[in-house]
Formats: sequence, structure tokens, C-alpha cells
Amino acid sequence: MASFFAPLALTSGEPAGIGPDLCVQLAAMSHEFPLVVIADKNLLLERAAQLGLNLSLQDYLPGRAQVMLSGSLNVIHIPLATSCHPGKLNADNSKYVLALLKRAVQGALAGEFAGIVTAPVHKGVINEAGIQFTGHTEFLAQQTNTQRVVMMLVGGGMRVALVTTHIPLKEVASAITGQLLEEMLRIIQCDLSRYFGIPAPRILVAGLNPHAGEGGHLGREEIDIIIPVLNKLRAEGFNVSEPLPADTLFTPGKLALCDCVLSMYHDQGLPVLKHASFGQGVNVTLGLPVIRTSVDHGTALDLAGSGKINNGSMLEAIKIARQMAQREYT
Repeated sequence: MASFFAPLALTSGEPAGIGPDLCVQLAAMSHEFPLVVIADKNLLLERAAQLGLNLSLQDYLPGRAQVMLSGSLNVIHIPLATSCHPGKLNADNSKYVLALLKRAVQGALAGEFAGIVTAPVHKGVINEAGIQFTGHTEFLAQQTNTQRVVMMLVGGGMRVALVTTHIPLKEVASAITGQLLEEMLRIIQCDLSRYFGIPAPRILVAGLNPHAGEGGHLGREEIDIIIPVLNKLRAEGFNVSEPLPADTLFTPGKLALCDCVLSMYHDQGLPVLKHASFGQGVNVTLGLPVIRTSVDHGTALDLAGSGKINNGSMLEAIKIARQMAQREYT
């Protein structure tokens, strides 16, 4: 098991995007929690030079407490497969991107790291390299042999979890089963208590169909699948709502009475949260055997190396991972 004083591992993500920029900017800030960046050292130095920032790198020494000195980063060096230019994707570096994640997972499972914070990756270019990749969440589940995980975004005073994530909209209804929904709600209940100190979370559940099915006139998923699961869990003491119409769920009055919203699919809940928190939101993966948080945005290829990025989401991701680790290990 890790200790609270073990560092957070920060993966630098797609090298042509803003992940390296976000890492480099951290060197100029003070941190209450030790961090180690997993990246190509030369990439970080080149990006720092492009941004006009002075940067020194310290090799990470496992098992030793290392303070981040001003203007420096602790780094685990993993070399790029080929040269990288800001804003220009190269599929040859896809295995490098995944190697960063694999090293972070390896260390977190071994207790070397207190948790993982991930900078954005580019799903398209990884798939172009011939590697099937649907996202961080699914890859980390695979790497940790975890059967079920939950993607939850935090921001704008909300926590929004998803039953389905990166699948086509036409496949959503058939993907939602009673077993899946029950497993998701059990993970949310467990991890909101474990990592966020909420012993009996109040969960609002969105319906799948418009008007939550309108009593079966606009779809029967609520009646046949969702309501039976909610009734079962409610009988066990879970504080879960009936399926609610998504168009009126995200109102201040309802949100004030809940700790988490469970949306049925990606674009049902996340547009609302990102409207309220973009640039400050955080992606948290629940159900893993390790702590993992991430930024709520993509690689922003057009901004890489420009110095015109907002690092608020990265700072929030580090903050939440630190808070989760503090609750887990102290």
C-alpha cells in the first residue's frame, strides 16, 4: 500500500498536445504534495524552451521523498519513439503514450505512487497506430484487471457519473442492463464514501428517454430496467431517486439536494457540467484499485507550445487526487 507521502504520478499525455505544457508549467508553482512527471525529459526541456520557461529536471528516485524545487520537476524518463513537434500528431508515438500510462499504473499498484493524474491523450491517433483505444477510463480498467469502473466528472458544484461512456449513441439503450446499472451504483456508493467522505450519498438518476419514458409511451427502459434496480437498492438503504427527466434534473433546487447525478450516456450529463466548469472540471475514475484523476479537456493541438493555455483543470485534478489520497492513506 502507498503512503500519504508517496508522490502522485503525472502522465504527460499526447506529446504533440498541451500535456507537456501543463507539466512544464507546474515547475513554477508550489505544491503541498510530491509529484513525479512521467515523460520524455528532452520533450519537457524543448517545450519549456518554446514557452520561454527555465526548467531543470531531477531524476525520480523511488522510495525517497523528493521535494519539487522551484523551477524543477521530478521525472521518470520514458523516451519518445520519434521526434515531436507541437500540434503535429504522429502515430509512431502512440506506444510511447501508452507506456507512460503503464508505468504509472505499475507504480500505483505497487504502492510507489499515491495516485495517478493524467494529461490528455488523442484517441484518434492511437487508433491510427493500429491500437484499439477508447479512452483512459477503459484502458486503466484493462491494465488493473478491473471489471467495472465509473467515469465521474467533478466541477461547477456537481458530480456527474456515467452509466455508458465512449460508445455510439445508437448502442446506448442496448448497453444499459440491470446488472450494469446496479454495479455502477454500488461503485458510486462505495467510492463517494471512501474517497469523498460521503457515507450515504444522495444520487439523482437520469432517465434514458425524454420525460423519463413518459410512463412507457416514450420507451420502456425506465420501467423494465432502471426502476427495478433502483427499488432493489433503495430497499437496501441506498438514497437513489426515481428516473428523472434529464431536461429538468440539472436545476439548482434538485442539485442542492444531491451528492451525485448518474447520467445514462456521455452527452446527456457532461454538456451541463462542462458548461458550468470548463477549464476547472476534473475526471475521476471510480472503481479502480488506484486513485486516478484527469483534466476535463482534450489535447488542444492548436495551443501546444503557444503559452496560451489554462491549467486550471490540471491543478484541480492534482488537488482532488491529493484529497482522495489523504483520505485513503491517513
